[in-house]
Amino acid sequence: MRITQGTFSHLPDLSDEEIAQQVQYALGNGWPLSIEFTDDPHPRNNYWDMWGLPMFDLADAAGVLYELNQCRAAYPDRYIRINAYDASLGRQTTALSFIVNRPAEEPGFRLDRLPGPDRRVQYVAHGYASDRPAGQRYTSPG
Repeated sequence: MRITQGTFSHLPDLSDEEIAQQVQYALGNGWPLSIEFTDDPHPRNNYWDMWGLPMFDLADAAGVLYELNQCRAAYPDRYIRINAYDASLGRQTTALSFIVNRPAEEPGFRLDRLPGPDRRVQYVAHGYASDRPAGQRYTSPG
């Protein structure tokens, strides 16, 4: 199963050149960028770990790609995404967000059906990877 979150997630993985083009587009619009990573890509998990600090006042995509490659080297089996923020409305708004790194194996999710009162049924997404402890979710067991 392939996690589809953010822009471009239904397309094949972007090459580093395509990532650089998207980063340069964001920089051209004056959007600061940040890099985040996680081993729990559940759709309701908004709190990914941030790699370094948000990158303000950059003019060239090379600085972002350097930080991205450092994050990839430190966390090769994690999901990594790039976020671009638009502050033109007076608040932090995510203008662009896309996944740039994935684990080799993506176990996926299942829907658990939870019957409730008055014949109501609730569905909850459960990530198969979350059955393992944090930090070991996308490594081979053993």
